Amino acid sequence: MTTVPVRTTVHVMRHGEVFNPEKVLYGRLPGYHLSDRGRAQAQAAADWLASHDVTHIVASPLERAQETAAPIADRHGLVVDTDEDLIESWNQFEGKRVAPGDGALRDPRNWPRLRNPMTPSWGEPYDEVATRMTAALHRARLKSEGHEAVCVSHQLPVETLRRAMTGRRLAHLPLPHSRLCNLSSITSFVFDDDRLVRWVYTEPWGL
Repeated sequence: MTTVPVRTTVHVMRHGEVFNPEKVLYGRLPGYHLSDRGRAQAQAAADWLASHDVTHIVASPLERAQETAAPIADRHGLVVDTDEDLIESWNQFEGKRVAPGDGALRDPRNWPRLRNPMTPSWGEPYDEVATRMTAALHRARLKSEGHEAVCVSHQLPVETLRRAMTGRRLAHLPLPHSRLCNLSSITSFVFDDDRLVRWVYTEPWGL
């Protein structure tokens, strides 16, 4: 007798835009909340997910992720759970103003921290990010088995997870054009039992 696999989808979302007029690399610092635009982005994601069979929602403990998850949870009558493994990656430039692009490279004082982009030497190792994000993904899959779950996290962790799940090299340039993970975007992983069968990238804010 053939057993029919259980189809489960886990939507992994990046939080919306953050109010950050001083352009600080905020990382894991507390006190950084969604901007007005970020709240609109979160609502757009909630609207897009409204017709989905979401039975579990979980977010990073940081305010911007919790605030992004809130309208999605409200739409489905759920409570937002918290998973520490979805938190932003730690970074030695946290709390500093670093110019976009190659800004850190322009200051010789930063060069020792930038010696190895493959790890990377300036922050949490990619393989450690991949391990914790994969664990969070599968916890959400098991809690929503046969239905759909939403995990709200941050750009680098989401990008690293996608690379890990699709067999791509984890190391990459920390630049927007190197990452398929825009603000409030959703990367959906579809499983039959515990086997990934496909993934889909969506930007509800741009639809």
